[in-house]
Amino acid sequence: MEDEELKIAVYWGCKIPATQYAYEMSVRQVLPRLGVELIDLKGTSCCGGPVRSINNLASMYLSARIMALSSKTTGEGLLVPCNECHFMLTETKHRIDNDEETYEQIGKLLSEEGLEYSTDLKIWHVVDLLHDVVKVETVKSTVMKPLEGFRFAVHPGCQIIRPSEIGRVDNPENPKKLDALVKALGAETVDYTEKLDCCGAALMYSHEEAALSLAGSKLKALQAYGADGFVDTCPYCHTMYDAKQEAAAATVGGKLSVSVFYYTQLLGIALGIEQKKLGLHLNQSNDPRKFNL
Repeated sequence: MEDEELKIAVYWGCKIPATQYAYEMSVRQVLPRLGVELIDLKGTSCCGGPVRSINNLASMYLSARIMALSSKTTGEGLLVPCNECHFMLTETKHRIDNDEETYEQIGKLLSEEGLEYSTDLKIWHVVDLLHDVVKVETVKSTVMKPLEGFRFAVHPGCQIIRPSEIGRVDNPENPKKLDALVKALGAETVDYTEKLDCCGAALMYSHEEAALSLAGSKLKALQAYGADGFVDTCPYCHTMYDAKQEAAAATVGGKLSVSVFYYTQLLGIALGIEQKKLGLHLNQSNDPRKFNL
């Protein structure tokens, strides 16, 4: 990224402002220090994910509306930190851009609000914004407190790497961008077999025990690898591994003591930002302060 500051619109979705305050806090702290100015969108609503199975057109309209609002700002693209929201917006964009009937349907609905969909809008997630735009080298050069001596297991999450045909953040079979970003902080990453396994969040309302079993099994496995902590970038995944860790442990019949971090929290620590400003005190898994960073 060039020296001049990048202005980018941001859509937080529902989950982050409602329960995952630490993610928003840490994103707001770290990105300006890396030359990214965030522009909050006004008048947004849900991304449409919860109604997708009931009314697909309504779901796509909600996603398209967010993109249309973003296109009206002076930002250079749209940042969507939530994996599910990112998936919904990206899938909708792919459908609109490649299906003339859908393009016309959505365009007509948006026009009733005086909005217009733009095919030129670029949608970013925290991972590819930092890796592809800000650049790993820039992140590394900005680090003030290297996390040397620590080994972290990273969890890319399902919805920013699949399905590949709609254009995702990283390689669906061998995602490496989050690993590279962790290494830029001076830490090591653990290459573990269960890296691509799902967190189970999608099953929480229909099959809670199965959901907790998925989360618990993955945490149990990486704990055996001796990782110092677990890194994610999705509010739903983070809820499963952090807030639900005790319940997940009970479900798989084991004792879990895994410190779970948002990547932006670790980045903030490495940039020398006060832990409270990064929401470290809001993490519910094993006390992250044990790292004495």
